[in-house]
Amino acid sequence: MLNVRNSRALVWLCVAVCFLPAVAKANQLSLESNFDSQKPRTNPVVAIVPSPPGWSQFCKRHKNDCDSKSSWSRDVVLTTAARAALLQINLQVNRAIKPLTDKRHWGVKDRWDYPDDGYGDCEDYALEKRRLLIEAGWPREALLMTVARGRTGEEHALLTVTTTSGDYILDNLTDHILPWDQTDYKFLWRQAQFDPNIWVALGDAQSLGLIRIDRSRPPMVIAPQKSLL
Repeated sequence: MLNVRNSRALVWLCVAVCFLPAVAKANQLSLESNFDSQKPRTNPVVAIVPSPPGWSQFCKRHKNDCDSKSSWSRDVVLTTAARAALLQINLQVNRAIKPLTDKRHWGVKDRWDYPDDGYGDCEDYALEKRRLLIEAGWPREALLMTVARGRTGEEHALLTVTTTSGDYILDNLTDHILPWDQTDYKFLWRQAQFDPNIWVALGDAQSLGLIRIDRSRPPMVIAPQKSLL
């Protein structure tokens, strides 16, 4: 069995050696900028919700990654260099990590963790992309773990990158990076920009009836909603 610390080094050594062609491919990928003119460029936030159990358990194992004070929201300016870095990291993680369900990987239904052994499912891909972008100097406030619902109705974890041009989605199921409104997902919950340990409901969660806004209470407070991913 691989040592976890050494296995992560091996994974990224493989990225450097085995996936050099990915650098060339990244230049062929797209970061679309055509937002639907009928929708806001940023995914609408409607309420504060409890954190997903998977995130809470992740934070118990990785306290340093969750020990963060509240801060101002920050959006990334999508320069040419920023676009290239975003495409490259998205591609590298999608190629380096092999998909494996939590049940087969950990013996549990759901566990959020870094894919240090080279295996993981959707939230593990998103966590690794978030970690690498933060290590590369990107602001944590612009890198938001997100839960959405796909065409089949199954919940799926993604990484939202908030930019001055709008919200973009990094997905382990595609190497292309799309504006949130150009995907096939219904967006349910994500981290708040001002605090990674506070989660917010998005517009689709309300339209799907997954949350109920309590108008008798202060703004951004809701009645209990269905369990998160």
